[in-house]
Amino acid sequence: MFLRAAFVRHFATKPKPKMKPVELNTPPEQTQTITRAIFDILKEHGPLTINETWDRVKEVGLKGLCGKRHMKIVLRWMRDRQKLRLKKNDDRELPSGLWSCSKKSLRNNAGLSGSIRPFAPNLRRLPITTVRVASLPANDRSPSVVIESTLKEITEAIEAVEPISDVSGGVQDYYGEDSATEDLPVTPWSLSVASGYTLLRDPHHNKGLGFTQRERDAHYLRGLLPPTVISQELQVKKMMHTIRQYQVPLQKYMAMMDLQESNQRLFYKLLIDNVEELLPIVYTPTVGEACQKYGSILRRPQGLFISLKEKGKILETLRNWPEKNIQVIVVTDGERILGLGDQGCQGMGIPVGKLSLYTALGGVRPSACLPITIDVGTNNEKLLNDEFYIGLRRKRATGQEYAELLHEFMTAVKQNYGEKVLVQFEDFANHNAFDLLEKYGSTHLVFNDDIQAGTGIAELIALEISKQTNMPLEEARKNIWLVDSKGLIVNSRKESLQHFKKPWAHEHKPITTLFDAVNDIKPTVLIGTSGVGKTFTKEVIESMASLNERPIILSLSNPTSQSECTAEEAYNWTQGRAIFATGSPFPPVEYDGKVHISGQANNAYIFPGFGLGLIMSGTIRVHDDMLLAASEALASQVSEENFANGLIFPPFTNIRKISAHIAAKVAEKSYELGLATRLPKPADLVTYAESCMYSPAYRSYR
Repeated sequence: MFLRAAFVRHFATKPKPKMKPVELNTPPEQTQTITRAIFDILKEHGPLTINETWDRVKEVGLKGLCGKRHMKIVLRWMRDRQKLRLKKNDDRELPSGLWSCSKKSLRNNAGLSGSIRPFAPNLRRLPITTVRVASLPANDRSPSVVIESTLKEITEAIEAVEPISDVSGGVQDYYGEDSATEDLPVTPWSLSVASGYTLLRDPHHNKGLGFTQRERDAHYLRGLLPPTVISQELQVKKMMHTIRQYQVPLQKYMAMMDLQESNQRLFYKLLIDNVEELLPIVYTPTVGEACQKYGSILRRPQGLFISLKEKGKILETLRNWPEKNIQVIVVTDGERILGLGDQGCQGMGIPVGKLSLYTALGGVRPSACLPITIDVGTNNEKLLNDEFYIGLRRKRATGQEYAELLHEFMTAVKQNYGEKVLVQFEDFANHNAFDLLEKYGSTHLVFNDDIQAGTGIAELIALEISKQTNMPLEEARKNIWLVDSKGLIVNSRKESLQHFKKPWAHEHKPITTLFDAVNDIKPTVLIGTSGVGKTFTKEVIESMASLNERPIILSLSNPTSQSECTAEEAYNWTQGRAIFATGSPFPPVEYDGKVHISGQANNAYIFPGFGLGLIMSGTIRVHDDMLLAASEALASQVSEENFANGLIFPPFTNIRKISAHIAAKVAEKSYELGLATRLPKPADLVTYAESCMYSPAYRSYR
């Protein structure tokens, strides 16, 4: 059973208004698991007076969650249960007549009732908070007290005690994650103040050997760590040394995931400081192999798994996630993972990896990120016959069954997290991806960087041509030609085309091969998003080189095994003249005495800063003009030196600066379109974006 006390919000004014009693009720529906809070104080220090107990409560940091009057009620409840002794004559300090209970009511789980007046009148603003006092079964001789709240309620309860940044889209920073709070001390809150072994197992607050001697004393860590104290910088150096010892990329990936689950700040510090080296490990191409072997390498589940078994209970399932202030969700159904096809439930590696980049590259708080896999089955026979497969062993749901599950999911997301939560659809098959974006684009804050690639890339290029030349959009589209598995997309094929391809069907004779299309159309830029490796053959690239002095070739499919061509092929077949970029990184190529470094045309340049811009402005819908603004912001960061070296993207070493500029441009466009809700608009959006960014630096603990 539990005792629920609702404490009213009030303000200290003169004269003080008379405060009405607040009813206390203990519904008998369920018994809560109890932590040790006030009981541990009494157990450690022996019988104490009320004031001495209150002093101990303040010392361990519970004051923000527990007022003195409520503490007295807890003590009386414990005394009535015959589980504590007070010092002589101290019983008169306990609240009398406020509430009562009998041993019989406790045994019968009948609940408690009574009333209590609001406490802590010295605080000018005391938010409404739910506090649960739980009792153990009668035969349990180790009673304790839990003071449990939702994360929102905890944040409000400590608001009067310590300053809290709320720069990131208006969501308060109670973990101390933003750059704006980097110099402020924080309290390592969990459901109570984290300490001892629990603190070392909390990835939000664990610092490993980074805990100072004072912190070790304050949080009961003596003896739980070796005596040395080392800086976060030295920890980063040590971890990089360890990771570089592994020869297999998947082993490096597993080491990084283990670090993320044990010391979150060190993980992101490591990734930010070594982004060019570690990006291919936590994201493409290694994450593709991780998805293929996810059932074998899974140690501790990450993210939220929603399957057909949760149909009708998705809202309840979302509420099982411990973090409540979610700002970004990356969701997949695993049907088209990179260029690897259907990976079913094991596609979870993609949302996890994607959200790691939202934090490392875009500065979105990790506590605000939620990776989700929707398991509707798989058509991959290899997985269905794999004894280690972790998903539903059935063929994929389609049609109405699939649509109903997705609709329930999208409705539950909005109901649980509100209008401004960003949902990124990731690696859905095209037949579902376009439908989902079209269906929910007008009701939710959603985007899909897979299909807002492909035909999406074509549309954005046409929009930019139209914008810069004042050409009608229909005319701009005629400068762009698409080739699919059946050949050049032309008018004579229009009846059989999917709806998203029809705007690109131009007047031309049918052509079935890419090589013939290149020779006939004579393009200056060749972009590959097919997900099919080796599509750009030697004859295709040599044809591009014969038509252009500096052919632009973008081989964007992931992972490297599915790339349309390699960097070595592109430079060798164009005699080193290609301006080349790929979706996954390739090593440098030497041709005719010159070393060519290919650019990485990865959406990791865009989506982290794009997401940050939406969050910090409180945007409620995604508009194509925001994607154009993000692209323009990225292009503005490319230097003349980059161009001279054949690079059309800036180096990833400056990615956080790039993301801040992208976020500012996206937010600016959102305000311009009237889609931003965070008012007033910040005067300097770049500076504001930087202040919103997550900082992985260790914080000092009280």
